[in-house]
Amino acid sequence: MDVTTDANAPWLIVGLGNPGAEYAMNRHNVGFMVADLLAGRIGGRFKRAGRAQAQVVEGRIGPPGPAGRRVVLAKPMSYMNLSGGPVNALREFYKVPVARVVAVHDELDIDYGTLRLKLGGGDNGHNGLKSMTKAMGADYHRVRFGIGRPPGRMQVADFVLRDFSAGERKELDYFVDRAADAVEALVTEGLEPAQSSYNS
Repeated sequence: MDVTTDANAPWLIVGLGNPGAEYAMNRHNVGFMVADLLAGRIGGRFKRAGRAQAQVVEGRIGPPGPAGRRVVLAKPMSYMNLSGGPVNALREFYKVPVARVVAVHDELDIDYGTLRLKLGGGDNGHNGLKSMTKAMGADYHRVRFGIGRPPGRMQVADFVLRDFSAGERKELDYFVDRAADAVEALVTEGLEPAQSSYNS
């Protein structure tokens, strides 16, 4: 892919989660929550993306007019473990370089509400990332939303597939809003400035 195409390519921002009302408020679905908020900010509504097993919204993030960055917001509808196929299909359709893909996802090894932005790296046992990396390599951006570790002897799978606790929900809107801000900063300002502002 030539430099001109890269420069004109949109960003593909992927909120990771599981489709269905029963999963909507799960910790594992915080990526969907951030994607929904971003869609609201750009005045779009998610709709089915052609043959891809995903929902998308197209728009711009940043200053009004041509200075804004073209983005495609996406929510894979394949369930978390199979996210890579739909994401890579969208990436190829919109001609997005892997380095302009941003995965927004829950992260066990970070305290609740804490954010970490990074480029590349391992999947840390996260099945959505594992599927994406298998489909297109690891050199995409991640916005990692901390959910903390399971209490006591609770299994990880049970923890991530449970709703946020009543105490966590009191701050959830604020943390989701901050994560959406971090995504916007990453796309408009670049990784290092966004890390300086939002990595805590």
